[in-house]
Formats: sequence, C-alpha cells, structure tokens
Amino acid sequence: MKFLAEIEILPKKGLLDPQGKAVGHSMKALGLNNIGEVFVGRFITLEIESTDEKAAFESAEIACKKLLANLIMESYSIRITAK
Repeated sequence: MKFLAEIEILPKKGLLDPQGKAVGHSMKALGLNNIGEVFVGRFITLEIESTDEKAAFESAEIACKKLLANLIMESYSIRITAK
C-alpha cells in the first residue's frame, strides 16, 4: 500500500531564525504591519510503500531523525495519508 508522508520542519521555539527575521522585516517594508513573527522552515513529502499507516509513520520518523531534521535546532511534524 502507498502512503504519503507530509513533513513540516521548523526551527525550535526560542532559537534564532535569521531567515524568518529577514522575511519579517521585508513584510514591514512592504507595509504589511499586521504580520507578527515569521518562521521559515521546510515542507517535504515522501511517498512510502508500507503495509500500514503505523509502519509508514515509523519510516518517515526515522528519515526525520537520521537525515531530514537537525534535532538540536529543529522540530518536525509528520502527517500520513493513504495515497
């Protein structure tokens, strides 16, 4: 069975996000003063062949922990859907 893993990776709260700060300052320069803090991260999709949703989640989590996310500076969330 095929599953789609949607992974969102963001800087951990409390850590400096230089890209987010730069985008936030640019928003103000564009007159978008109603926008508060900005965080810049990554969105990754993986197509996973697996026996069930739990096994697909476990594969995506291994990928995040070992390759996709820097666990010292970033947090991640995973959403699995059947494809």
